[in-house]
Amino acid sequence: MIHVIPFDNLGRMHIDWLNSRFHFSFSGVPAPMGNGFGALRVWNDDEIQPHSGFPMHGHRDMEIITYVRKGAITHEDSLGNKGRTPAGDVQVMTAGTGIMHSEWNAEDDLTHLFQIWIEPRQRNLKPRWDQAQFPKGDRANRLVPLASGEEAVRSDAPSTLLINQDATLYGALLEKGVSTTYDLKENRLAYVVVADGKAMVNGQTVETRAGAALVGEGKLEISAPEGAEILMFDVPRPN
Repeated sequence: MIHVIPFDNLGRMHIDWLNSRFHFSFSGVPAPMGNGFGALRVWNDDEIQPHSGFPMHGHRDMEIITYVRKGAITHEDSLGNKGRTPAGDVQVMTAGTGIMHSEWNAEDDLTHLFQIWIEPRQRNLKPRWDQAQFPKGDRANRLVPLASGEEAVRSDAPSTLLINQDATLYGALLEKGVSTTYDLKENRLAYVVVADGKAMVNGQTVETRAGAALVGEGKLEISAPEGAEILMFDVPRPN
């Protein structure tokens, strides 16, 4: 079963420095997918104005993934970590027992990113932060794991960022007319977001910045009639 969520139907919030769309309900703003999809709790589509951003604030007991689409984001946290993550790269943060952090657009241009939260498999983990580069050429016409807590995935792709959940975030850059397939296992869910371009997911159209929720075991075919940048989260299905 596939449920497509058009971009125009997403929850929305706009303030002077931040324009956000929400795939899942967030900060009191309702969204079509409600409060989550399995362990996946947040998928925010954020546009951050130059020289602005999220000041120092706290989280706990959540795995937070940032995928930068355009521009760059500068991270700083209470553990002493500092880093700049440019477009195409990924950062992860285990909030665990508690961490303070800021995410700042220090650039002269707009930064556009996806902020994704997933519940960890256990609470009170040690906080941590990490980032990694994922060159576009490595993601050409295939799904590449960007962040995962699944042992089998990480053994095949050790450069994948660690998250504390039996789930995997994949990324792909599909050229015009190219398709890729994915086997969704029993008791798993998949959530697909088209970062750029347009995709067909098992024959259904998913436009730019729209989402598609997939339930049920079987083969997924993702194609790009005009080319597309794809993100997909494979998460465990609740018991």
